Amino acid sequence: VFLLIENAFCIFSRRKKSFIGEIVLITGSANGIGRQVALKLAPLGVTLVLWDIDDDGNKETSRLAQQNGASQVFVYHCDCSSREDVYEQADKVRKEVGDVTILINNAGILIGKKFCELTDEDFEKTFRINFFAQVWTCKAFLPAMVACNRGHLVSTASGAGILGLYRMSDYSASKSALIGMMEAINSELYHGGKHGIKTTIICPYFISSRLSKGFKSAKPCLFPVYDPEYAASRIVNAIKKEKFYLIMPPAVYILGLKIFIPRKVMLFLESYIKFPESMEEAFGQK
Repeated sequence: VFLLIENAFCIFSRRKKSFIGEIVLITGSANGIGRQVALKLAPLGVTLVLWDIDDDGNKETSRLAQQNGASQVFVYHCDCSSREDVYEQADKVRKEVGDVTILINNAGILIGKKFCELTDEDFEKTFRINFFAQVWTCKAFLPAMVACNRGHLVSTASGAGILGLYRMSDYSASKSALIGMMEAINSELYHGGKHGIKTTIICPYFISSRLSKGFKSAKPCLFPVYDPEYAASRIVNAIKKEKFYLIMPPAVYILGLKIFIPRKVMLFLESYIKFPESMEEAFGQK
Protein backbone atom coordinates (compact mmCIF):
# COMPACT_ATOMS: atom_id res chain seq x y z
CA VAL A 1 0.00 0.00 0.00
CA PHE A 2 2.84 2.36 0.89
CA LEU A 3 4.58 1.71 -2.43
CA LEU A 4 1.36 2.32 -4.39
CA ILE A 5 0.77 5.61 -2.58
CA GLU A 6 4.39 6.66 -3.06
CA ASN A 7 4.28 5.89 -6.79
CA ALA A 8 0.98 7.76 -7.20
CA PHE A 9 2.52 10.76 -5.43
CA CYS A 10 5.56 10.61 -7.72
CA ILE A 11 3.36 10.55 -10.82
CA PHE A 12 1.54 13.74 -9.85
CA SER A 13 4.42 15.49 -8.12
CA ARG A 14 6.17 18.16 -10.20
CA ARG A 15 9.22 18.34 -7.99
CA LYS A 16 12.35 16.80 -9.48
CA LYS A 17 15.91 16.86 -8.26
CA SER A 18 18.39 19.03 -10.14
CA PHE A 19 21.76 17.36 -10.65
CA ILE A 20 23.70 20.52 -11.47
CA GLY A 21 26.76 20.83 -9.25
CA GLU A 22 26.32 17.42 -7.60
CA ILE A 23 29.34 15.21 -6.93
CA VAL A 24 28.18 11.69 -7.80
CA LEU A 25 30.19 8.64 -6.81
CA ILE A 26 29.30 5.34 -8.52
CA THR A 27 30.76 2.01 -7.41
CA GLY A 28 31.01 -0.77 -9.97
CA SER A 29 31.13 1.79 -12.78
CA ALA A 30 33.27 -0.15 -15.29
CA ASN A 31 30.34 -1.93 -16.96
CA GLY A 32 26.65 -2.80 -16.78
CA ILE A 33 24.28 -0.63 -14.75
CA GLY A 34 27.10 1.41 -13.21
CA ARG A 35 28.41 2.50 -16.61
CA GLN A 36 24.94 3.24 -17.97
CA VAL A 37 23.97 5.33 -14.92
CA ALA A 38 27.20 7.32 -15.38
CA LEU A 39 26.34 7.94 -19.03
CA LYS A 40 22.78 9.03 -18.15
CA LEU A 41 24.09 11.49 -15.54
CA ALA A 42 26.98 12.79 -17.67
CA PRO A 43 25.06 15.56 -19.52
CA LEU A 44 23.22 16.75 -16.39
CA GLY A 45 25.94 18.96 -14.95
CA VAL A 46 27.41 16.55 -12.40
CA THR A 47 30.96 15.75 -11.39
CA LEU A 48 31.41 11.99 -11.75
CA VAL A 49 33.59 9.87 -9.48
CA LEU A 50 34.03 6.32 -10.78
CA TRP A 51 35.13 3.40 -8.57
CA ASP A 52 35.96 -0.07 -9.86
CA ILE A 53 38.68 -2.73 -9.85
CA ASP A 54 38.46 -3.00 -13.66
CA ASP A 55 40.75 -0.13 -14.64
CA ASP A 56 40.35 -0.55 -18.39
CA GLY A 57 36.56 -0.72 -18.16
CA ASN A 58 36.50 2.29 -15.84
CA LYS A 59 38.63 4.34 -18.21
CA GLU A 60 36.26 3.44 -21.04
CA THR A 61 33.30 4.58 -18.92
CA SER A 62 35.13 7.85 -18.28
CA ARG A 63 35.79 8.34 -22.00
CA LEU A 64 32.15 7.65 -22.91
CA ALA A 65 30.88 9.92 -20.12
CA GLN A 66 33.02 12.79 -21.41
CA GLN A 67 31.69 12.16 -24.90
CA ASN A 68 28.18 12.42 -23.40
CA GLY A 69 28.93 15.84 -21.97
CA ALA A 70 30.44 15.24 -18.53
CA SER A 71 32.60 18.20 -17.60
CA GLN A 72 34.60 16.45 -14.85
CA VAL A 73 35.22 12.74 -14.40
CA PHE A 74 37.54 11.27 -11.76
CA VAL A 75 38.56 7.62 -12.00
CA TYR A 76 39.77 5.58 -9.02
CA HIS A 77 40.87 1.97 -8.64
CA CYS A 78 38.95 0.71 -5.61
CA ASP A 79 38.40 -2.80 -4.34
CA CYS A 80 35.08 -2.36 -2.56
CA SER A 81 35.49 -5.70 -0.77
CA SER A 82 38.40 -4.19 1.17
CA ARG A 83 37.47 -1.87 4.05
CA GLU A 84 40.95 -0.33 4.04
CA ASP A 85 40.81 0.40 0.31
CA VAL A 86 37.32 1.94 0.56
CA TYR A 87 38.37 4.33 3.35
CA GLU A 88 41.68 5.16 1.63
CA GLN A 89 40.01 6.00 -1.68
CA ALA A 90 37.27 7.94 0.13
CA ASP A 91 39.95 10.16 1.71
CA LYS A 92 41.45 10.76 -1.73
CA VAL A 93 38.06 11.71 -3.16
CA ARG A 94 37.42 14.22 -0.35
CA LYS A 95 40.83 15.83 -0.88
CA GLU A 96 40.90 15.79 -4.68
CA VAL A 97 37.23 16.27 -5.61
CA GLY A 98 35.21 17.31 -2.55
CA ASP A 99 32.37 15.91 -0.47
CA VAL A 100 30.23 13.38 -2.32
CA THR A 101 26.59 14.53 -2.46
CA ILE A 102 25.07 11.53 -4.28
CA LEU A 103 26.42 8.06 -3.45
CA ILE A 104 25.31 5.31 -5.83
CA ASN A 105 26.33 1.92 -4.44
CA ASN A 106 26.19 -0.44 -7.38
CA ALA A 107 29.12 -2.88 -7.07
CA GLY A 108 27.99 -6.45 -6.54
CA ILE A 109 28.71 -10.13 -7.06
CA LEU A 110 26.50 -13.16 -7.81
CA ILE A 111 28.04 -16.64 -7.44
CA GLY A 112 24.94 -18.70 -8.21
CA LYS A 113 25.71 -21.84 -6.19
CA LYS A 114 23.34 -23.92 -4.06
CA PHE A 115 23.61 -23.42 -0.30
CA CYS A 116 25.57 -26.63 0.41
CA GLU A 117 27.93 -25.91 -2.49
CA LEU A 118 28.86 -22.49 -1.15
CA THR A 119 32.05 -22.39 0.87
CA ASP A 120 32.44 -20.15 3.89
CA GLU A 121 34.77 -18.05 1.77
CA ASP A 122 32.02 -17.66 -0.88
CA PHE A 123 29.58 -16.36 1.75
CA GLU A 124 32.17 -13.97 3.15
CA LYS A 125 33.09 -12.68 -0.31
CA THR A 126 29.44 -12.10 -1.22
CA PHE A 127 28.77 -10.19 1.99
CA ARG A 128 31.95 -8.12 1.73
CA ILE A 129 31.05 -6.89 -1.75
CA ASN A 130 27.24 -6.80 -1.63
CA PHE A 131 26.72 -5.65 1.95
CA PHE A 132 29.80 -4.50 3.84
CA ALA A 133 31.07 -2.41 0.91
CA GLN A 134 27.91 -0.31 1.23
CA VAL A 135 28.34 -0.12 5.00
CA TRP A 136 31.84 1.29 4.53
CA THR A 137 30.94 3.76 1.75
CA CYS A 138 27.98 5.08 3.74
CA LYS A 139 30.17 5.48 6.82
CA ALA A 140 32.76 7.30 4.70
CA PHE A 141 30.45 9.79 2.98
CA LEU A 142 27.27 10.09 5.06
CA PRO A 143 28.78 12.24 7.89
CA ALA A 144 29.48 15.10 5.45
CA MET A 145 25.89 14.87 4.16
CA VAL A 146 24.57 14.96 7.74
CA ALA A 147 26.71 18.00 8.52
CA CYS A 148 25.05 20.05 5.78
CA ASN A 149 21.70 18.18 5.78
CA ARG A 150 21.98 17.52 2.05
CA GLY A 151 22.67 14.42 0.02
CA HIS A 152 21.30 11.25 -1.49
CA LEU A 153 22.12 7.59 -0.77
CA VAL A 154 21.26 5.22 -3.61
CA SER A 155 21.57 1.51 -2.90
CA THR A 156 21.36 -1.15 -5.59
CA ALA A 157 19.78 -4.07 -3.74
CA SER A 158 17.73 -6.73 -5.56
CA GLY A 159 14.36 -8.36 -5.87
CA ALA A 160 16.21 -11.41 -4.50
CA GLY A 161 16.52 -9.55 -1.20
CA ILE A 162 12.73 -9.45 -1.01
CA LEU A 163 11.93 -12.90 -2.38
CA GLY A 164 14.78 -15.29 -1.51
CA LEU A 165 15.53 -17.22 -4.69
CA TYR A 166 16.88 -20.56 -5.88
CA ARG A 167 20.72 -20.81 -6.00
CA MET A 168 20.94 -17.40 -4.36
CA SER A 169 21.03 -18.01 -0.60
CA ASP A 170 24.18 -15.91 -0.07
CA TYR A 171 23.10 -13.25 -2.57
CA SER A 172 19.53 -13.02 -1.22
CA ALA A 173 20.82 -12.84 2.36
CA SER A 174 23.28 -10.03 1.55
CA LYS A 175 20.66 -8.01 -0.33
CA SER A 176 18.03 -8.54 2.38
CA ALA A 177 20.52 -7.28 4.98
CA LEU A 178 21.21 -4.30 2.74
CA ILE A 179 17.52 -3.42 2.44
CA GLY A 180 17.16 -3.60 6.23
CA MET A 181 20.20 -1.37 6.76
CA MET A 182 18.99 1.28 4.30
CA GLU A 183 15.52 1.24 5.86
CA ALA A 184 17.12 1.84 9.28
CA ILE A 185 19.39 4.63 8.00
CA ASN A 186 16.38 6.33 6.41
CA SER A 187 14.49 6.12 9.72
CA GLU A 188 17.44 7.55 11.66
CA LEU A 189 17.82 10.44 9.21
CA TYR A 190 14.12 11.27 9.28
CA HIS A 191 13.75 11.17 13.06
CA GLY A 192 17.03 13.02 13.42
CA GLY A 193 15.61 15.95 11.47
CA LYS A 194 17.87 15.36 8.46
CA HIS A 195 15.09 15.62 5.89
CA GLY A 196 17.49 16.99 3.29
CA ILE A 197 19.15 13.59 2.88
CA LYS A 198 17.23 11.19 0.66
CA THR A 199 17.52 7.44 0.25
CA THR A 200 16.59 5.30 -2.75
CA ILE A 201 16.62 1.50 -2.70
CA ILE A 202 16.77 -0.21 -6.09
CA CYS A 203 15.28 -3.73 -6.27
CA PRO A 204 15.40 -5.10 -9.82
CA TYR A 205 14.81 -8.67 -10.97
CA PHE A 206 17.62 -9.57 -13.39
CA ILE A 207 19.68 -7.22 -15.56
CA SER A 208 21.56 -8.50 -18.62
CA SER A 209 24.99 -7.60 -17.26
CA ARG A 210 28.14 -9.53 -16.34
CA LEU A 211 26.62 -10.21 -12.92
CA SER A 212 23.90 -12.45 -14.34
CA LYS A 213 25.49 -13.45 -17.63
CA GLY A 214 23.64 -16.35 -19.22
CA PHE A 215 20.38 -15.98 -17.29
CA LYS A 216 17.26 -16.03 -19.45
CA SER A 217 13.75 -15.62 -18.11
CA ALA A 218 11.32 -18.36 -19.08
CA LYS A 219 8.41 -15.94 -18.58
CA PRO A 220 9.65 -12.58 -19.92
CA CYS A 221 6.13 -11.15 -19.96
CA LEU A 222 6.03 -11.37 -16.14
CA PHE A 223 9.72 -11.25 -15.25
CA PRO A 224 11.70 -9.61 -18.04
CA VAL A 225 15.49 -9.45 -17.98
CA TYR A 226 16.11 -5.72 -18.36
CA ASP A 227 18.71 -4.12 -20.57
CA PRO A 228 21.25 -2.13 -18.47
CA GLU A 229 20.50 1.08 -20.36
CA TYR A 230 16.76 0.82 -19.67
CA ALA A 231 17.39 -0.07 -16.02
CA ALA A 232 19.73 2.92 -15.70
CA SER A 233 17.11 5.29 -17.09
CA ARG A 234 14.61 4.01 -14.50
CA ILE A 235 17.19 4.43 -11.72
CA VAL A 236 18.11 7.99 -12.71
CA ASN A 237 14.42 8.87 -12.93
CA ALA A 238 13.85 7.41 -9.45
CA ILE A 239 16.70 9.55 -8.10
CA LYS A 240 15.24 12.63 -9.79
CA LYS A 241 11.86 11.98 -8.18
CA GLU A 242 13.53 11.06 -4.85
CA LYS A 243 11.65 7.77 -4.68
CA PHE A 244 12.31 5.65 -1.63
CA TYR A 245 11.91 2.34 -3.49
CA LEU A 246 12.27 1.35 -7.13
CA ILE A 247 11.07 -2.23 -7.57
CA MET A 248 10.97 -3.65 -11.07
CA PRO A 249 9.21 -5.38 -12.77
CA PRO A 250 5.76 -4.92 -11.18
CA ALA A 251 5.40 -8.69 -10.59
CA VAL A 252 8.06 -8.42 -7.87
CA TYR A 253 5.64 -6.16 -5.95
CA ILE A 254 3.10 -8.99 -5.86
CA LEU A 255 5.56 -11.70 -4.83
CA GLY A 256 6.94 -9.28 -2.25
CA LEU A 257 3.67 -9.75 -0.37
CA LYS A 258 4.77 -13.31 0.47
CA ILE A 259 3.81 -12.88 4.11
CA PHE A 260 0.20 -13.15 2.91
CA ILE A 261 0.88 -15.97 0.42
CA PRO A 262 1.26 -19.62 1.51
CA ARG A 263 4.77 -20.95 0.96
CA LYS A 264 3.51 -23.75 -1.29
CA VAL A 265 1.90 -21.17 -3.54
CA MET A 266 5.19 -19.27 -3.75
CA LEU A 267 7.05 -22.46 -4.68
CA PHE A 268 4.39 -23.26 -7.29
CA LEU A 269 4.85 -19.79 -8.80
CA GLU A 270 8.61 -20.36 -8.92
CA SER A 271 7.95 -23.59 -10.81
CA TYR A 272 5.47 -21.88 -13.13
CA ILE A 273 7.95 -19.22 -14.17
CA LYS A 274 10.65 -21.94 -14.37
CA PHE A 275 13.07 -19.95 -12.27
CA PRO A 276 15.02 -22.99 -10.97
CA GLU A 277 15.49 -24.25 -14.55
CA SER A 278 16.69 -20.83 -15.68
CA MET A 279 19.18 -20.63 -12.81
CA GLU A 280 20.43 -24.17 -13.49
CA GLU A 281 20.99 -23.28 -17.13
CA ALA A 282 22.83 -20.08 -16.25
CA PHE A 283 24.86 -21.19 -13.23
CA GLY A 284 24.61 -25.00 -12.99
CA GLN A 285 27.37 -25.68 -15.52
CA LYS A 286 30.88 -26.05 -14.12
